[in-house]
Amino acid sequence: MKYIYLKETESTNKYAKKLAKDGASEFTVVIADKQTGGYGRMGRSFHSPDTSGLYMSIILRPRISPEETLYITTAAAAAVSQAIEEISGKETGIKWVNDIFIDGKKVCGILTESGYSGNTLDYAILGIGVNIYTPTEGFPDDIRDIAGGIFDRPVDVRDILAKRITERFSDYYKELEAKNFLSYYRKKNIVTGKKIMIIKGENSYNAKALSIDDEFRLIVEDENKRITALDSGEISIRM
Repeated sequence: MKYIYLKETESTNKYAKKLAKDGASEFTVVIADKQTGGYGRMGRSFHSPDTSGLYMSIILRPRISPEETLYITTAAAAAVSQAIEEISGKETGIKWVNDIFIDGKKVCGILTESGYSGNTLDYAILGIGVNIYTPTEGFPDDIRDIAGGIFDRPVDVRDILAKRITERFSDYYKELEAKNFLSYYRKKNIVTGKKIMIIKGENSYNAKALSIDDEFRLIVEDENKRITALDSGEISIRM
């Protein structure tokens, strides 16, 4: 692995994309102390203050079908969950498809973005943002009720956390299509059995989460008792 450390960047994913387009090798890892324009799924802003988080992007060049890119995100979720538990001793949960929670608060978001040459997958950028501890000034008002940190005080574990995550993810990635992380992902899933809201573009509807299938799709039953398998979209757990 090759690590690139930055004091500040707009987004580690954007930085890694440029490197990938310029031919950077697989498992080039970009880590920044701070992001000024960090983002997650659906273009949402990801709060990335100086020093309190791990903001990391990994360049991948997988030989898989576009449909199987979901394996990358779920393998990363399993790897992050394991790494956090190892360094903190705290129990984590995975909210399909890409969020890690501790005690009901989101501590990590994962975003995989793909680059194509024609119809061929050329590269994937795996972005991982972890709130290591709650910022001194707290979280912004719009996420204060949902965001949390692994720790409630400053702890210098960024480098070891990055190393643990990349090691565990690398093990899964070497045999990605074997899906050796499926049983762990299911065990840590916090969605099954819950009432949820499914958001796809500008449309949303209520459903119940039933299970996660062998392709990491979320099996849901809507209010008309129709059962479908989701491989994309956003969900919100209804309290």
